[in-house]
Amino acid sequence: MFEDRAGKVLVDLLSEWGVDHIYGMPGDSINQLMEELRKEKDKMKFIQVRHEEAGALAAASYAKLTGKIGVCLSIAGPGAIHLLNGLYDAKEDSAPVLVLAGQVPTDQIGTDTFQEINMQQMFNDVAVYNEQVVSEEQLPALVNQAVRTAYAEKGPAVLTIPDDIPAAKIKKQVQKNAAIYEESEQVPSSTEMEKALELISKAKKPIILAGTGTKGAKQELEQFSDKIAAPVVVSLPAKGVIDDNHPNCLGNLGMIGTKPAYEAMDDTDLLILIGTSYPYVEFLPEGVTCIQIDNDPLQIGKRYPVNVGIAGDAQKALTWLNERITRSENRDFLENSQEKMAKWWKEMEEDEQQTSTPIKPQQIIAEVQKIAEDDAVLSVDVGNVTVWAARHFRMKTTQKFLTSSWLATMGCGLPGAIASKMAYPERQAIALCGDGGFSMNMQDFLTAIKYNLPMTVIIFNNERIGMIKYEQEAKGNLDYKTNLESFNFAQFAENCGGKGYRVEKFEDLGPSIRAAASFNKPVIVDVCIEDEPPIPGKLSYEQVTSYSKQTIKKLFEKGKLEVPPIRKGLKRI
Repeated sequence: MFEDRAGKVLVDLLSEWGVDHIYGMPGDSINQLMEELRKEKDKMKFIQVRHEEAGALAAASYAKLTGKIGVCLSIAGPGAIHLLNGLYDAKEDSAPVLVLAGQVPTDQIGTDTFQEINMQQMFNDVAVYNEQVVSEEQLPALVNQAVRTAYAEKGPAVLTIPDDIPAAKIKKQVQKNAAIYEESEQVPSSTEMEKALELISKAKKPIILAGTGTKGAKQELEQFSDKIAAPVVVSLPAKGVIDDNHPNCLGNLGMIGTKPAYEAMDDTDLLILIGTSYPYVEFLPEGVTCIQIDNDPLQIGKRYPVNVGIAGDAQKALTWLNERITRSENRDFLENSQEKMAKWWKEMEEDEQQTSTPIKPQQIIAEVQKIAEDDAVLSVDVGNVTVWAARHFRMKTTQKFLTSSWLATMGCGLPGAIASKMAYPERQAIALCGDGGFSMNMQDFLTAIKYNLPMTVIIFNNERIGMIKYEQEAKGNLDYKTNLESFNFAQFAENCGGKGYRVEKFEDLGPSIRAAASFNKPVIVDVCIEDEPPIPGKLSYEQVTSYSKQTIKKLFEKGKLEVPPIRKGLKRI
């Protein structure tokens, strides 16, 4: 029989699950739970964020980086509502997160009292598990079930806890269960593997599209690519599963991708999807034989017609295939792709090596590359900065890349860096943010200061929401309401108690970034950049036509001719 307070039992169970910190903000419907966390502060660290959205994004980022469950805490009503953006990010990127959401005391539920909302109804769409605790005796079983479900279904599990329950003592017999979750063995079907072998042996131009499911199979992926002479294209969240400088790597695909990746996809006769549910099917080849390997059977054939589907772990599948495949002697397709990629890198380096002012975003990435350590964690916000990082930063398999890939929510860069330091205190954390994205959660730079989380935040400051401006113009429209007010983020960093550098001239760029990386505290490098759209790796004729429309509109509406910077893009047609 228990005699412990329910709140203490909750903290003890989370500790059994390997949780050592929680992101959140104190408030009135979690006062009792906060008291338990205060009493157990040596066991469970509470990271006080300035906004619940940042806490949820940090919890999701922690889960993406480590595979371990991230935990966030909020009050009822407004606090819980603020969590939703980060929780949808976790859901879309398949990250296990536990939400401890406060609620008004049990005797006030249903009375339309202060800050009471229907929490279960609100969380229903985003949560893989969504329950309200109705008694202290019920709490232990629900905690374990919530965590298990978050791991099993790879998404947010929500426990709504009325404020009186954590302080109540568990006196009755409770349902017994265990704080344990075991992954099932994802053993691929040998029959389907044999079919895959046959298709691979017939292919003359195979190509691999690798996703996050290959993160645990990096060596096997590299070996497989070499054996079948297939170039590797990676999805954005999988950046780093193969070194960007590896000769077989063609980078990303699509609007953020490379021309060699686009052309290889267009020319392939066998598409091999491994651990990815790539959504932009318009960039995939039509009428091509396809093999798909995924540990989730629901993803196989979900977006693309598949000839052979292998439900199983990527590492096991690739190991099986590598043991049976003879190294291909026909390497023309691979070598042709390698030659194109070498030319692509030279084109990228032309922009990176310029010494001009105004500063180009590509120049910033080149300087970040110089200070990035071999085990650095790169947290990249959403916007044009995503394109510059994806296209120009040469990731190593020993580094980690983090972003909001499916939800693509702006404001994820800083919370990701905070989570990086919580997950790996000794590793270098670098956040790459646009001024638009950073300003959405900039208040939590104070969280990094408060908990002494050294990081380097690089802000690409073009005083506009750059990607939206580009999207408007690509549709042939004039940009509207994309300009942002000028702001000195370096001065903001200093006011917060951190270090700030304002960079307006190219000669100050490298020294400022190097100095920032040497500080053992949070630093912001605010770089004023030229407004340059990230021209796609391969331009369509429709995009060029749209740019022409936009140019003509400016001529008639503004009385002057402003040619969009697509000259370099014309050779990508």
